[in-house]
Amino acid sequence: MLKAERVAFIQKRLEELYPETPVPLDHSDPYTLLIAVLLSAQCTDERVNQVTPALFAMADNPADMVTHSVEEIRAIIRPCGLSPQKSKAIHRLSEILLAEHDGDVPQDMATLETLPGVGHKTASVVMSQAFGVPAFPVDTHIHRLAQRWGLTSGKNVVQTERDLKRLFPEERWNKLHLQIIFYGREFCSARGCDGRVCEICTTCYPGRKHPKKLHKP
Repeated sequence: MLKAERVAFIQKRLEELYPETPVPLDHSDPYTLLIAVLLSAQCTDERVNQVTPALFAMADNPADMVTHSVEEIRAIIRPCGLSPQKSKAIHRLSEILLAEHDGDVPQDMATLETLPGVGHKTASVVMSQAFGVPAFPVDTHIHRLAQRWGLTSGKNVVQTERDLKRLFPEERWNKLHLQIIFYGREFCSARGCDGRVCEICTTCYPGRKHPKKLHKP
């Protein structure tokens, strides 16, 4: 299969499997999405969704969040891991949103990336899912699948994001990144497929005899 054929097949199959792509992190607005994505670093979406109801019951906006101490925030989010860093980031970014952005989450990638605890991937998710701005958030899971499917030879998520943006039309980016995540969880997980098991892997590379060697980010 040529790369263009792989790209066309992957788009078609993912659209058939996942015509609807709800955001897997429970949220009600850009602020709660930002906090949920921040909490999801090195943590499952399922665990985040178990933790955020208590957090957002306590404070679901920057003004309320800053009335609570870092220790109070940490006590709630501890199950998500990295709670010392995440609690400080949540408190500080809430202060910054109030002081510099009238309490609103900025609709600008570069500005988002200046907030504590907000990296490029987190900012990309917020831009795409909260504001509908085309972005292609790439985490380690999408990086792994893109390599298995022959869409990138990138050695890190930055290179993989660049390659995926070049291969797929911009109007598909926001939906496609979620479709890839859903497919990876269901069929092409780290343990469930090594590049020779799932439908997309076997269709793209029917003659592959050995596990796909991956560049880890």
